[in-house]
Amino acid sequence: MKTNYLLPNRFKKIGWFLFIPGIILGILYLIYEPQPEFLNATVFAIAESLFEFSFIKNNVYDEITALLIIIGAIFIAFSREKSEDEYISRIRLDSLVWATYVNYIVVILAIIFVYDFGFYWVILLNMFTILIFFIIRYNWALLKSRKQIQNEE
Repeated sequence: MKTNYLLPNRFKKIGWFLFIPGIILGILYLIYEPQPEFLNATVFAIAESLFEFSFIKNNVYDEITALLIIIGAIFIAFSREKSEDEYISRIRLDSLVWATYVNYIVVILAIIFVYDFGFYWVILLNMFTILIFFIIRYNWALLKSRKQIQNEE
């Protein structure tokens, strides 16, 4: 099966190299909200207020963290396996559908049960969860299928 949308396999290692530090920095941000002085910068802002273009002073710790997580997760999730076949493509599709369902169940539950600033945090973290749910489900399904193949041999 031709899968033009997948990245080369080597991107998976790069993805893990970006994703793991991003997750660590993200956890540190959630616990301590660090603002390292050396990350203070003047940045171009499109939406500081409603469609007002300007330059603002900002600590870019959280932006760097989010980019590491998102780019790393995309590289991990959408890199080819060493031997990409139709069965792996099926696992990939099933995992993506599953992750989408779980992600939006979380959003629906948050809309119903989470309010005020807690809702902001749920939605903020939700931009990462679909990729994280996909990576977990996909790798679990691959591991399970490989164990099943080994048991049959």
